Amino acid sequence: MRPFFVVMKIGVVGCGALGSFYGSKLGVDGHEVHFLLRSDYNFVKRRGVHIESSDGNFHFRPRAASRAAEIGRCDLVIIGLKTTANHRFAQDLPPLVDCNTAILTLQNGLGNETALAKIFPHEQIMGGLCFVCLNRTKPGHVHHLAHGRIVLGEYKRWPEPRTHDIGTALKHAGIPCTVTDNLERAHWEKLIWNIPFNGLGVAGVAGVEACRTGIVSGSPLTSSCLSTDILLSNPDWLQLVRDVMREVIEIANALGLKVRPELAEKNIASTRVMGDYRASTLVDFERGQLLELQSLFLEPLRHARQAGVDTPCLTALCSVLEHLQKEQQAHGKL
Repeated sequence: MRPFFVVMKIGVVGCGALGSFYGSKLGVDGHEVHFLLRSDYNFVKRRGVHIESSDGNFHFRPRAASRAAEIGRCDLVIIGLKTTANHRFAQDLPPLVDCNTAILTLQNGLGNETALAKIFPHEQIMGGLCFVCLNRTKPGHVHHLAHGRIVLGEYKRWPEPRTHDIGTALKHAGIPCTVTDNLERAHWEKLIWNIPFNGLGVAGVAGVEACRTGIVSGSPLTSSCLSTDILLSNPDWLQLVRDVMREVIEIANALGLKVRPELAEKNIASTRVMGDYRASTLVDFERGQLLELQSLFLEPLRHARQAGVDTPCLTALCSVLEHLQKEQQAHGKL
C-alpha cells in the first residue's frame, strides 16, 4: 500500500540536464511539475522530456510554460540554472513564490543562496548538491550515465521539518537524498570534485600543463577539452587532480568546516566508474557558452586568499580559465 503522499506543485527554473532530470523524476512520481522553458519550449510542450538513464529510460510530459506568470505560486521551486544566469532571479522567480514557497537551488559553486537571499527571506532558501553524471544531448533529451544523489540543506540554519519532508519526496521519486546540518561544508565537499574535473577538463592539454608547472603565459592556449577518464589515465595529470583537491580541502578547513582529507580519493574512485564523462563546464565551453567562473573558481579562490591559504594550483587554474574565456570572447564565440 502506498504511504501517505502529499502532492506538491513544483516549478523548475533552468531545464537543462539537471533540472529536466530531477523535475521529470518528481513528475513521474505524481507531483504537479511545471517547467519554465526558453530554447526547448516548443519541443518539450509538444513531445515532453526523454530521459535515457542507466537506471532505465523514461518519458515525462511536464506542464510547459514560457513565462513564470503562467505557472503561478508553487510549493517548491527548483533552480537548475547555470550560475551565469543568476541575474534572472529577480525576473523569473517572484511570480512562483509566496511566503510558504521553499526555494531550492541545485546550482554549482558558491554564492547562489546568498544571491537568492537578497530577494527572498533567508528561511525560504535551501541548497542542494547534486552528485550526478548526466548531459543534455539535444532539446528535450537527457542522458543519465551514473549516480544521482542529492545532499540537501538549509541556508544558514539547521534542517527543518520541511527539509526532511522534501528529502523524503525526493527519495520517494527514486532520487537518493541525504540531509546535511551544514550546507556550507557540503558545498566545499562538492567543490573537491567540481573544481579539478570541470576546470582541468576545460583547460585542455596546454592549460593542464600550465597549471602543473605554474607557468601561465599570455600566449594563446588551444583547449582540447579532457574527459574524466583522460585526466585520470595520465599520472602527472592525476597528481594535479589530487593537488587541486588537497588545496580545496585546505581552504575549507581553514574556514573551520572540518572536511575530511580522504574525500579526495573517494571522489577519484567514484569518478572512475563514469568512463569518458565530459563535465558540464566542458560541454558549455565547447558550445561557446560562458563558463561558471565566478561561482566555481573565483569565489573559492577569494575565500582562500581571505583565509591566507596558499593555492598555487587553483590560482594557476583560474588564470588559465580566465585566459581561455577571453580568447573565446576575442574570437566572437561568446
